[in-house]
Amino acid sequence: MPANVPEAKLIACHECDLVQRETPLPLGGVMQCAGCGAELYRSHPQGLDRSLAFALAALVLYIIANAFPVVGLVAQGQLIQTTLFGIVRALYVEDMKLVAGLVFITTMMIPGAMVAAICYLTLPLRLGYSPRWFPEVFRMLQEMRPWGMVEVFMLGIIVALAKLAHIASVVPGIAMWSFGGLIFLVAAAMANFDPRMLWAKVGARHV
Repeated sequence: MPANVPEAKLIACHECDLVQRETPLPLGGVMQCAGCGAELYRSHPQGLDRSLAFALAALVLYIIANAFPVVGLVAQGQLIQTTLFGIVRALYVEDMKLVAGLVFITTMMIPGAMVAAICYLTLPLRLGYSPRWFPEVFRMLQEMRPWGMVEVFMLGIIVALAKLAHIASVVPGIAMWSFGGLIFLVAAAMANFDPRMLWAKVGARHV
């Protein structure tokens, strides 16, 4: 191979471990494994910028969702409201510590950590420098992905409100609508998050 021609990078399939050479893709193109047909990577030229934009918007909704009441009940002329942390505390007081811990981890800690991790990984690159603990935060983000279950929590709230509707008037709080938007924004941020492009940008900073 001539010295002035860069050697193609190798990539291993995450499904069958077949090692093959990376090929340039057109805008929106998809690279598939030659052995099993699994998707290896996509062409997302602006994927990291979009992921950062969605993550920053999700961060705003996350703060609102945790600071304001999720739902309120009007019974006998009195309005009773609670926040997400109030729900966790009530479950803990009612001796449902395991449920309280699961709600706290899957609906408060994990979504917040995922949004913060995406911002930590992409914002410094956008500003022109590499994040300090890039490998550790990247691995943490990949491990947290299966544990974000805000949509399950929202489904549980909807079912509970449907059962309470005949007892008291249900008043959805601003946090509930924020949680709904948070679900879509986190999904959009992760869909546009391109680990291959991220590693390429970090590698270019250290050349």
